[in-house]
Amino acid sequence: MIPLADVPPLISAEALQERIAALGREITQAYAGKETPVVVGVLKGCFVFMSDLIRNIDLLIECDFLGLQSYGDRKETSGVVKITSDLNFPIVGRNVLVVEDIYD
Repeated sequence: MIPLADVPPLISAEALQERIAALGREITQAYAGKETPVVVGVLKGCFVFMSDLIRNIDLLIECDFLGLQSYGDRKETSGVVKITSDLNFPIVGRNVLVVEDIYD
């Protein structure tokens, strides 16, 4: 296995921050004048990206986190999703943006 320090970046930190800022502007435009959106982060992988993203959204937003597990100790999903930490307030009928590190 190659040590992480020896793996070259695919995208520069600057390019990544520029794209996150652009996403923040797009979200700001899409939800301007609408009900306050809820940004829901799926733990644990979302938190760094989500913090960068919400700093670039120029709107009042609400944030919450959801803990989900489908891998357990395995490298492949079990196909069954278990909620390990639920949301703290209802989101039914709200504009919800889900921030997740792995989409599978």
